[in-house]
This record gives sequence, structure tokens and C-alpha cells, in this order.
Amino acid sequence: MISESNVPGETQSESEAELAALIVQTLNLDIPAGEIGAETPLYGEGLGLDSIDMLEIALAVSERFGVKLRADDKNNLEIFSSLRALNLYIQAHRGA
Repeated sequence: MISESNVPGETQSESEAELAALIVQTLNLDIPAGEIGAETPLYGEGLGLDSIDMLEIALAVSERFGVKLRADDKNNLEIFSSLRALNLYIQAHRGA
């Protein structure tokens, strides 16, 4: 279900760890945030999240980081493809 955290390229950065903690808290997941690999898929395979979970994450991201994620954005599959991809999107659009 989740990637091993010691796989090369899977180690979370500080901002990814903060985002993983937000996801775990928002969705009340039963896994430690540190066990979510940076490249673990968020949607479907990987964490197994669904579209309702993505909406909850989008709301939490908006409140915490001030970054708007739109349901009709054609890039959502890419944005939510992994913890790292979502974090990169947030960092690029923070304060924009």
C-alpha cells in the first residue's frame, strides 16, 4: 500500500514531511506521515485515496498554504500523482 521510506528518491524533504502530516491529519489516516514515500501515488494505487479525499486535501492545502487547487484543473492527475508532485505544485504556487 505505501512505499518503503528507504527506497532511493523516496525520502521526504522537510516541506514534504509537513504536507504528509497535513494529509494524515486531514484524512485521519492510520499510518505515520513519515511512512508516505515521496513518490508514493496518492490517488488510487499507493495510498488508495479517492476523489473525495482529494477534495479534502485541496481544502486543507488552501487553508494551510494559500494555494488554490481547482477540481476542473486538467493537470490534477499530475498534481496529485505523488506527495512530491503535490509539494512541488504548492511550492511553485505559494504566495502567487
